[in-house]
Amino acid sequence: MQPQITFQPSDTANLAVKMALNNLSVYYKDFRAIKDVTLPVYEHRVTAIIGPSGCGKSTLLRALNRMNDLIPGARVEGEVLLDGENIYGAGQDVVDIRRRVGMVFQRPNPFPMSVYDNVAFGPRLLGLRKKAVLDEIVERSLRAAALWEHVKDKLGQSGMALSGGQQQRLCIARAIAVEPEVILMDEPTSALDPIATLNIEDLIQTLKENFTIVIVTHNMQQAARISDFTAFLSMDDDRAGYLVEFGPTVELFTNPKQKLTEDYITGRFG
Repeated sequence: MQPQITFQPSDTANLAVKMALNNLSVYYKDFRAIKDVTLPVYEHRVTAIIGPSGCGKSTLLRALNRMNDLIPGARVEGEVLLDGENIYGAGQDVVDIRRRVGMVFQRPNPFPMSVYDNVAFGPRLLGLRKKAVLDEIVERSLRAAALWEHVKDKLGQSGMALSGGQQQRLCIARAIAVEPEVILMDEPTSALDPIATLNIEDLIQTLKENFTIVIVTHNMQQAARISDFTAFLSMDDDRAGYLVEFGPTVELFTNPKQKLTEDYITGRFG
C-alpha cells in the first residue's frame, strides 16, 4: 500500500519555485512508470531524487525537459511548470524547453569532435556564427565547469581523449553553453572514480549559484553531501513510482517522517 505522502516542514517562504510538478504521471504505453508526483523545485538549489532501482527516478527527471517525448508510446498526465508555465501545454517549443532545462547524462558522452566544437555545438545550433562570440562562450562555459585551465591549450584536441572526469565536466560545459536555467543530472558520477566524483560534487555546489539543479543519484551519501532538498521515491504494488517524502535534505535524512524513508536511508531495503 502507498503511504501518505509527507512534505517536511521547512522555511521556504523566501525561496522561489523554479519548477513545479503537479500530479505528474508518466506512462509508457499502458504501463504507468510515475504516479501522481507533486513537488516543487526551488531556484538556485540542488534537489536530489533518490529511491530503489526501478522506481522511475530517471523517468521523472526526463519528464522535466520532455526527453521522454523521444520514446515511442510515452505520454504524461498532470503538469510540469517552468516559471509557472506548463511545458506540456499546447504550442510549447520543445527545443526551447530543452535549451532552458539542460541535461547531463550518467556516462560522459562527448561528441566525436574537438573540445572547442563540443562546447560551441549548442550555440551554433542556435545560429551563432561569429568566432569572437563563440570563443567567449567556450571559455566562459569551460571556466564555469572548472575545466578551462586543463584544456585551454588543447581546445583542438578530441573531447573523447580527456579523462572520464574531464569528459563529464566537458558535457556540463556543453550544457552550460546555451545558458540554461535548470540543469538535470542523471547519476553524473556513477561512472567516475572517487576523486573525479568529488570534483563534480564540488562543481555542483558552485553551479547552483547560477543554475537550478536536479540530480538523480543512487548514492545516498552523495545526496546528503550536495543537495538542499531530497525527494524519496518508491514503487507501489503496480510497480509505479510515487513520492514517499520530500523535504530539506538534512531533515529528511536525520528525522524522516515515513518509516519507509527511514528503512531506505538506513539500508534495510533498496
